[in-house]
Amino acid sequence: MHPPVALLLHPVARIALTEFTVHPSTVIGLAGLGALYHWRAGHEPTPTTGQRATFYGALLLIFLSLNGWLHDLSDDYLFSAHMVQHLVLTLIAPPLLIMATPGWILRPALQWRGVGPVARWVTQPWRCFLIFNVVLAVWHLPPMYNLAMANHDVHIVEHLCFMVAATLMWWPILSPMPELPRLSYPLQMLYLFLMSIPMSLIAICIGYADHILYPAYASAPRIWEITPMQDQLLGALIMWVPGGLFFFAIISVVFFRWQARGAEDGAAGAQVDFVPVRAAK
Repeated sequence: MHPPVALLLHPVARIALTEFTVHPSTVIGLAGLGALYHWRAGHEPTPTTGQRATFYGALLLIFLSLNGWLHDLSDDYLFSAHMVQHLVLTLIAPPLLIMATPGWILRPALQWRGVGPVARWVTQPWRCFLIFNVVLAVWHLPPMYNLAMANHDVHIVEHLCFMVAATLMWWPILSPMPELPRLSYPLQMLYLFLMSIPMSLIAICIGYADHILYPAYASAPRIWEITPMQDQLLGALIMWVPGGLFFFAIISVVFFRWQARGAEDGAAGAQVDFVPVRAAK
């Protein structure tokens, strides 16, 4: 559809920068998570200043993605903005939360009845891979996505599913607990490479659709003269390109860490193997 025609059918909207909507459910949930971390962090040994800053920074990032301008754009105007929100909730906030949490904070929970076996079962890398990608695919099916757009409670469940599944997805890369170990560096790179494929396939399916998959955005007021089909294609590209590049960026980080570890091990081995030889008398 030609853009001017689309704009006649859909009223033009503008985001008021002076307005910042806040949803109490997000405030309550994030405050509870922050209070729990603060309570556990009060025990010895305490998290480092960097870990504390990372944790509360991640909470702030989640708050800003689920409230205010990005939330309003996502819920009321643009599918592409919703994809930005989903990338924040799956690729950025969860790994920050894991990196900010020392293993000793979580370790007592493994002693609770049934928690240890379940945790070891669910954090197996292939299960983490499967859980995340099934959750991602199911919630992007038009019936499920449209249900979440029509029902705010379902929408909350959708975002919780994304964040929990994403935390599991990042666990084999960032686990702070030897009881629930990370993959080796080579397997981390393979895991991250494979992780980029399902998200790309979902994005391709959305991008190549010849009709509007999510009617809520078809009837939404137009903003920045973006038509519904342009918006859908842009959302698919955001999932595909930045999402895929993010995994490859982390692969690069893992590779350099692997090389650095190899250099350290080589230097340590050389020091151990070196034995001074005394001159013969």
